[in-house]
Amino acid sequence: MKPDDTKPGSKVQGEGDYDAARRHRQDVERFVQENDPEELSRKAQPDSRSEADELEKAEAEGRSRSADSSSSGSADAPDPAKKPDRN
Repeated sequence: MKPDDTKPGSKVQGEGDYDAARRHRQDVERFVQENDPEELSRKAQPDSRSEADELEKAEAEGRSRSADSSSSGSADAPDPAKKPDRN
């Protein structure tokens, strides 16, 4: 067991910072209430096929760099951007 490095009165709560998690949830809830996520999603879509191709190329390059520098990710992991094939 590792020693507790926190000081008395410290806001550090280890891996589970409940205050930060609560603030994040509140911020997300406020954002969803004040915005239309579906409309924002439509606005974020590429304007042309060439723009879509450029974004896909950049994503693939980023993924390859991530796979090279991290042993925690799996190259065989499913792509969260692709919808599952429901046959």
